Amino acid sequence: MFSIKFFPQVILAVILLFSAPAGVKSQDLSYDIVIYGGTSAGIAAAIQSSRMGKSVLLVEPSNRLGGLTTGGLGQTDIGNKMVIGGISREFYQGIKSYYDNPINWKWQKKEEYRDGGQTRTAAGEDAMWTFEPSAAIKVFESLMNRENINIEYNQRLNRKSGVKMHDGKISAIEMESGKSYSGKIFIDATYEGDLMATAGISYTVGRESNSEYGESLNGVQANKIGMTLSRTVSINGYNHNFIDAVDPYIVKGDPTSGLLPFITEGGPGIDGQGDKRIQAYCFRMTLTDHPENRIPFKKPDNYNELDYELLFRNYEAAPGPLEKMYTYGDPLVPWINSDMPNRKTDTNNQKGFSTDFIGQNYDYPEAGYKEREMIIERHRTYQQGLMWTLAFHPRIPQKVRDAVSKWGTCKDEYERADGWQQQLYIREARRMKSDYVMTQRNCEGFDTAEDPVGMAAYTMDSHHVQRFVDANGYVQNEGNVEAHGFPPYPVSYRSIIPKKGECSNLLVPVCLSATHIAFGSIRMEPVFMVLGQSAATAAVLAIDKGVDVHTLDYSLLKEQLLKDRQVLSYIPQK
Repeated sequence: MFSIKFFPQVILAVILLFSAPAGVKSQDLSYDIVIYGGTSAGIAAAIQSSRMGKSVLLVEPSNRLGGLTTGGLGQTDIGNKMVIGGISREFYQGIKSYYDNPINWKWQKKEEYRDGGQTRTAAGEDAMWTFEPSAAIKVFESLMNRENINIEYNQRLNRKSGVKMHDGKISAIEMESGKSYSGKIFIDATYEGDLMATAGISYTVGRESNSEYGESLNGVQANKIGMTLSRTVSINGYNHNFIDAVDPYIVKGDPTSGLLPFITEGGPGIDGQGDKRIQAYCFRMTLTDHPENRIPFKKPDNYNELDYELLFRNYEAAPGPLEKMYTYGDPLVPWINSDMPNRKTDTNNQKGFSTDFIGQNYDYPEAGYKEREMIIERHRTYQQGLMWTLAFHPRIPQKVRDAVSKWGTCKDEYERADGWQQQLYIREARRMKSDYVMTQRNCEGFDTAEDPVGMAAYTMDSHHVQRFVDANGYVQNEGNVEAHGFPPYPVSYRSIIPKKGECSNLLVPVCLSATHIAFGSIRMEPVFMVLGQSAATAAVLAIDKGVDVHTLDYSLLKEQLLKDRQVLSYIPQK
């Protein structure tokens, strides 16, 4: 029916013409539900909308669906997988089915049974949680091909005047191309929250102070030890920071020479106080060591050796053998290489100087499209330069060069000839501020949402936010938090709809209402799919009942969610 890879414009125009509802002009399309953002959440929302019999349009600003799930994040982070149900679990079941029989694979829905709102499998583990981007594409395609879903690619929202409001509702959204899409209910499934923001919905960017919501892990976290609401935890962990005594100045020991690149002037700020900084982004690299599929790392044309001086100094400051530099992961290389099928990896940040481009994304959430593209390209260039440096630079220890140079990007995964993806890991951007804000208190079970639309289960997690000079005159990273040990917890329906009075026909399952540290737990791709499905369910029921999303009877929503195998409560297995 369609491909989620790039369409030539002529072919795409023909497909969209024939996929439009009868009698609708190509420049003014109308649907029951309009979803902006083809992330995993957007796909789940589109599938659910179709299954419930509504006309649905999925608008994707790029030429590729799936967001991070098809963009390199193949090592699924979730915590307790038993709380993943519905379409989200169907996807991961499809992944397992695909790898069980990749040649003659055909997706089939697995039967499950429920117990008090908890989905359990009838025969052990039925899903697979690690996969190649190309496998994710095939599974998404198979799920969507069974539905009546209209898709528009390469359509970016006019963020200045592209949201048309009438009587507190969105009536239509207009793209930069001039195309306009009207609908009864709208869903913002982007990582950035662009539709939400353009509609004038309340939101925030950055870290709240601990005092604002009675938290302990929000705001600046410069100490090595922090507190959850009930116990002590490690903050700014050793495995994500520099070796002791790494000099931050261009000329070692000379503050007048200036700071090396990517170090913040001044101290980190006061612990627990809020700021507008956000946790670092990176590309989740899909690497391979297969000689026939590997594209060797290449030195970028605008390579600047000074950008990697802190990397050199971190190795040079090692107090003993390189093999003893760190206690977690491979001590030689500054990454986590999670094995994927077919000799590929999902490669993620680890150690003090790694793939996270710390402090270089602050402008991204509010930036215009052109500036965002520049930020994305700067991240890619930084990471390309990092990989070339690790593989070939003479100041990198030979053991490290030997370990890194055998890897490269893949020829068979992404559209770019260099093997790099377009999807940057947007760990956090805007976050809505609704009538219910998910906080650390929800994560740890001190507060419990009474209107759940899904469950989250991952560690309260934040990557580093800034790099600074400490009181001893050495470089440190700040912002890392990894606090776990709590059971799965419910996510409130009110956290995916705006405040009452702001907009009565919009749902926001990705940039939902949560504090920085709570969002760090919720922001996992399986949960985004869960919330996308729940958002679509609420949208359909609101249309059917002739009510807005705020006055929808939650008992009806809960009944439908459970019917569709969503998990709304956690029952520990005995």
